[in-house]
Amino acid sequence: LAASMNGQSNYDTEARAVVALYGITDGTNGVTVTPSNTAVCPTGGNNCYSVTVTRAVPLFLAQVVGYMGDVVVNGQGSVALAATSVASRATEYCVLALASSGAEGIHTNGAPKANLAGCNVMSNTSATCNGHNLNADIGDAHGTNTNCGTVENSNTSVVSDPYSQYARQIPSNICTVYPQEPSRRGTQLPASNLWSGNYSTVGTQTVCGDLQLTGNVTLTGSGSILLVIVNGQLDLNGYTLQTAPGTTLTVVFTGSSSGGYTHAPTGSGTLDIAAPTSGPWAGVAIYQDPSLTSGVDISAAGNSPTWDITGLVYLPHASVTFSGAVNKSSNGSSCFVLVVDNLLINGTGSILSHSGCGSAGLVMPVSRSKLLN
Repeated sequence: LAASMNGQSNYDTEARAVVALYGITDGTNGVTVTPSNTAVCPTGGNNCYSVTVTRAVPLFLAQVVGYMGDVVVNGQGSVALAATSVASRATEYCVLALASSGAEGIHTNGAPKANLAGCNVMSNTSATCNGHNLNADIGDAHGTNTNCGTVENSNTSVVSDPYSQYARQIPSNICTVYPQEPSRRGTQLPASNLWSGNYSTVGTQTVCGDLQLTGNVTLTGSGSILLVIVNGQLDLNGYTLQTAPGTTLTVVFTGSSSGGYTHAPTGSGTLDIAAPTSGPWAGVAIYQDPSLTSGVDISAAGNSPTWDITGLVYLPHASVTFSGAVNKSSNGSSCFVLVVDNLLINGTGSILSHSGCGSAGLVMPVSRSKLLN
């Protein structure tokens, strides 16, 4: 278990150290401890972790009847006894398809330019990658995995939603009306819903209805901002929303599934934001309230708008079409995690920012190590 939970290049050192806690030290008193990260799994595949402890036990009475053992230690006839334990690996994912709708979690239609190198992906149903394996390091699926990932695994355990509990932290709704953009409802948005220029603010900011940029926006407050959009979209409208150095942002979409509202970032432009590294929303950049089941889909994630994001994008009931390249925020670490209901990749789709989620304050979705025998 220690080796599999470590999962890094020094997994063998950790395994030997844990065994030593039980008084069994590699290289001492005829003991050999042999860890492996390519062990055959009881359910198939060879990506499990194993630790074999071999010890030479001296013989006494057996020598009287002529059995001298199979090894000699310090001139004493001995027999080598061994015990092996096998555990499944723990895997961190930068893409998790919850597939609570029952849809296929991950699907591609000939994606020769998709590049998820350095990223592991997981579908809680099946996964099918036509014509290209995404270059993902590991592709896991609870059902059948067809060609997704450099290493493909089917019939893996479901990964539970690790972020649904954040919904308890969404502030109570203080809105009474929800203005929508003229293109949707034929009315003009109030000035409070039209942003442009520099905003120096921290704490919770609530917008009732659609929020539209009318120019580039830089958030400059020294601290964390929680932007709560109730029954509305974040329309970048061709502009950039950016967090300045020292400023972090979590965008929460909440409200009602009725009323035909859009609860997502929209429009061309660039979303260049870094999530807070500590506090109740640590690591969370965009969060759709899991009670929302309509108006949540995204048809051009990473492309319209461009995503330069450090942190988690949580869209638990969304069908997401992924295109373009996701990069890190200009002022954030290399960390990006995408949680969706189901994901479609057509042609392109790259995640350029990963491996830095520890410094970004985000605990990534992870499969659990299991002791198998």
